[in-house]
This record gives sequence, structure tokens and C-alpha cells, in this order.
Amino acid sequence: MKRVFLTVLDAVGCGALPDAAAYGDEGANTWGHVVDTVHPHLPHFAELGLGQIPDTHYPANTEAVGAFGKCREVSAGKDTTTGHWEMAGVRLEHPFPTFPEGFPTEWIHEFEKRIGHRVIGNKPASGTAILEELGEKSRVDRTPIVYTSADSVFQIACHESVFSREELYNFCRIAREMLQGDLGVGRVIARPYVGTEGNFVRTAGRRDFSLPPAGRTILDAVKDAGMQSLGVGKIEDIFAEIGLTGSNHAAGNDACMDAWIQYMHQDFTGLCFTNLVDTDMLWGHRRDPEGFGRALEAIDARIPEIKQCMKENDLLIFTADHGCDPTFHGTDHTREYIPLLCWHPKMRHAVSLGVRSTYADIAATIAEWLGLDERFGATSFCDLLVNS
Repeated sequence: MKRVFLTVLDAVGCGALPDAAAYGDEGANTWGHVVDTVHPHLPHFAELGLGQIPDTHYPANTEAVGAFGKCREVSAGKDTTTGHWEMAGVRLEHPFPTFPEGFPTEWIHEFEKRIGHRVIGNKPASGTAILEELGEKSRVDRTPIVYTSADSVFQIACHESVFSREELYNFCRIAREMLQGDLGVGRVIARPYVGTEGNFVRTAGRRDFSLPPAGRTILDAVKDAGMQSLGVGKIEDIFAEIGLTGSNHAAGNDACMDAWIQYMHQDFTGLCFTNLVDTDMLWGHRRDPEGFGRALEAIDARIPEIKQCMKENDLLIFTADHGCDPTFHGTDHTREYIPLLCWHPKMRHAVSLGVRSTYADIAATIAEWLGLDERFGATSFCDLLVNS
């Protein structure tokens, strides 16, 4: 029995990529700037080699046991879908479309006809700001808020006392069906909220409706080999449920880590793919380094429990999908390297994985660890893990 536990620390990049200036992100460094600003206590990440990764700015633990490195993104873009797809083996030559001026008026009118409601918004905005501006009008007038960001997303916010979650999800399904081709955004996102004017809060009912992956992924390879391919959190949304044999759509880091550990207690061969979203959704976009640091500390505190659940032939991988530097300007993702921290129970010392030329090296490594032939046009670092 061999298992891989791949966990994405959402938006926890570690230094601007060489082409970051083209995205307005020169100088971004999510992990490094959080460390510099709030000095989070991350001893268990350090034991895996965090401090040995360039640009994390965390003190190195000279007795670390783990494999450490960073990955460069080949795909164009800096969004969730692009990052997750690339680490799963699918690289994109062109970024998903974005709509800095909002979506075309003609399209909005057709969308309104199909859902039977007028919409408001239709502009780039942060999730909290749009609720402050339009949340009460949306609630009183029974009109959904639609908005976007610098990422390739179409987001719909509705008050749960006005539209049920299922009604909101149906609006999103209609939008997903309509947003194809040149309008094919990476994700349509349901953003339910509750509360009263001045105190609106987004709920755990968020759902992402993604385009299907643009190629074969490690999830497909694992499933087709008759193994378990399990998703935790928004993984099932990012991959449009393709390639999974099971999923726990937990919401929030605590619930996702509980679900991940529940899977660890099960006997299976295959992959468990988890996304821990709070660093991105709650703290990165809101440019809150203190909250970001606390979220990292909370994850760090559970690493001993995770390691205790590891079986002899298990592999643990921590990485990210992009950056969202909470000390940077604006509220959008930042184009960065992603960290790579790996551990298995047979490791006895630290080993450098270097700077990988693509996120897809993760997919290649998972495939080799599980005895699969596919490499997704990438290079496995499995030999470095086995010999450490």
C-alpha cells in the first residue's frame, strides 16, 4: 500500500517569478514578507526544511529532516485553477480571460433572462468591499451581485435569506454553461452571505464551478489505475469532479485538515489531494499579514498529528498554487514560485530538491511514487526522496 498526501497551502508563494513584472508583481514574496512582518512560529515546517527554501526568510533548522525546494510556474496566469492544474500535470499556454471592465452588457442581459432576475455590480471588486457597497441593495431588491477580480472568475453573491444555496448554485451552473470560448473564465464562484447591513459575512457555502481540465491529470492516472483519488476542500470544484473517486467538500482549514486526517486513518492505495484555502480567502486577499501568519501557525501545529498518521510507504507533500502577498498592493494574487516540502517516514536527513522547472514535477513524482508510468512531460524527483 502506497499513499501520497498532497496538500496545497493556498496562495503561500515564496518569491516573485522572473516574469512577475509583467503581472505587476515584481517584489512580491508571500511567505518571506509574512515572516518579516509578523514572525510566525513555525517549528514543524522548519523541521521539514522550510528555512532552507530560498526567500522564505525563516531561520533554518540545521537538524531538519525532509526534502525542500521550490517550483516555477510555466503556465500563463496566477490563479487557483492554473496552479492546481499545472501541479496535476496540465500546463496552459494561454491564460484564462479576465474582465477588468466587467462582462459584456449583452452577455449580462442574456444571463439575467436565463436566471429570471436582474443583477447588479458587474465590475472588479474584493468580496468584502462589494458586500459593503451592494449587499443591502441586493438583499432588499432580491437581485444577485455579480463581480470579478484580476483573476479569471465570475462571482455571484446572494443573501441566504433571499436565495437558497441551491438557487445560487443553479445561477452558477447557468453562468458556467454560458461562459465558454472567449468568455471561458477559469471559475464561476458562488458567494452566499448572511447578516445585516454593515455586518455582512460570507458563509461556508462557497462553491467553485470550473472548466474541465484541459488535459489528462494525475487524478485521472490514479483513478484509471484502480487506486483511490480523493479530494478535500475545493479540489472537486477545481477539477470539475473529474478524476476523483471520492471527495469531502469541507470548508475552512480546520474542517479540511480534519477531513484529510480522517482519510489518513483509512486503508487505501492512491492520492489524497487537499486544499487549505484560508490563507488565500480570509487573509491574503484582505491584505492581513497577522491573520495570514496565524493561519500558518495553526497548520504548523497539526503537523505532528499528521506525521503520526503516516504509514511506512506514505509520502507527504506541502506546496502552494500561487502567491497572495498580504503586504503587497491591491487585493489580487501574486505571481510567485511555490514552496515544496516533502517527508516520508523513512527519511533520515535533509535533501534539496532545487528549483523545479514546472509545477508538473509534482505530478510526475506522485506517479512514480505510486508505480505509474506517466510523467506528464515533467521530471520526477522521486529518486531524491527515496535516497534521503
